[in-house]
Amino acid sequence: MRRIALFEDQATDQFSPIALLRPVFELLCGHYSLRERLLRTLKVSEWGAFIRPELQNVYQAEHPDAHLNNADWSSQQPTLFINGRWLVNPHDVVEIKPGTAGWAGDVLAYVYLPAGARLSGSHASLDEELTVLAKDCKSFEIDSCVLNFPWDLFSANLKWLNYDFLNRDKSHIASKITPQVAIVGDSKNVYIDSTATLDPYVVIDVSNGPVWIDAGAKIQAFTRLEGPCYIGQKTQLFRANVREGCSIGPVCRVGGEIEESLFHGYANKYHDGFLGHSYVCPWVNLGALTTNSDLKNDYSSVKVPLSGISLDTGSTKIGCFIGDHTKTALCSLFNTGSSIGVMCLILPGGELLPKHVPSFSRVWHGRLEQLPDGTSSAMHTARYAMGRREQVLSPHMEQLLNFVFEKTQAERTRAFARQLSSS
Repeated sequence: MRRIALFEDQATDQFSPIALLRPVFELLCGHYSLRERLLRTLKVSEWGAFIRPELQNVYQAEHPDAHLNNADWSSQQPTLFINGRWLVNPHDVVEIKPGTAGWAGDVLAYVYLPAGARLSGSHASLDEELTVLAKDCKSFEIDSCVLNFPWDLFSANLKWLNYDFLNRDKSHIASKITPQVAIVGDSKNVYIDSTATLDPYVVIDVSNGPVWIDAGAKIQAFTRLEGPCYIGQKTQLFRANVREGCSIGPVCRVGGEIEESLFHGYANKYHDGFLGHSYVCPWVNLGALTTNSDLKNDYSSVKVPLSGISLDTGSTKIGCFIGDHTKTALCSLFNTGSSIGVMCLILPGGELLPKHVPSFSRVWHGRLEQLPDGTSSAMHTARYAMGRREQVLSPHMEQLLNFVFEKTQAERTRAFARQLSSS
């Protein structure tokens, strides 16, 4: 039985803010993250991961069976190292031979190392160490997708929604579709778990792709779902218009119109409002009529301020990226290509919000400010919000959030200085 070790390379900073609190291989794409898809499909005896050290305590608590940043473990037996940015078909992983390495240009996608291959376990030097070891292996060029930035998830999501639908186990009993639920297209492209609940007057359109509704989901009347899309466990849809290309993870509450967007899980968009080509992290609450633009009036390429640095996406349709625990008040209006950090408080002033809101900031009467009490009130709100879903803000997560607060201080300082110079 093979062993795999997922690793984060130095490009993880390019996935801020949505990967500040999780490894990049835990980002949702299709029905699963890369890690979930691999472990569900492959016969893996043991698995490990090499991740940023600040994530280790939180991630170990979530995955006690994982060997984290453990160079001794990885050297004991032949181990397949897989880059967490590589969206690989699990069936292709089976074909990888020991002593080989795969490259996407100059990015190391995988390397299958023999027993005895030594690593220091340091995240700072991991790229260099793996690259040196990979040069002693037989090299192959791969054509699979390697993520470079958060917006790459949107184009990849359509492919993986179709793949996951086709490859998931459908042997368990599916719910019978009642006559009051309208199916447009071939009903074989619809899977509804037997524990899911659908009200009358729900429309499921599978003309362009399949729809999977997972265990415990609740779909309210007058909701329309267009495939390909995925509705996660215990998620509730309220009179929603879910356009094609959406993945909605577990325990979300979603209403209004969404298009080609991903809700990681445990996020709320209960009310009306449009969200397009966006990624929403856990414990985000979007107030009534919160809306984003995902297309510029002149149809030009969208730029996104990742960590405050404007990057051209090369795409005409990009919405917003919203970090964990951020809350928006009613009628919040996000511009095309917005980046909103962790634990932000958005109180709109009747106009478009700043495209860059650094972590632990608030928009107050049209001004960008640091939270007045650092992390204190944000932590209190997080504990309360999580408690409503029978979840707990662990001491390890509090420690990680405080680390992110310190890590993003320079980003906030630059953002406030830019605002001051432009006023």
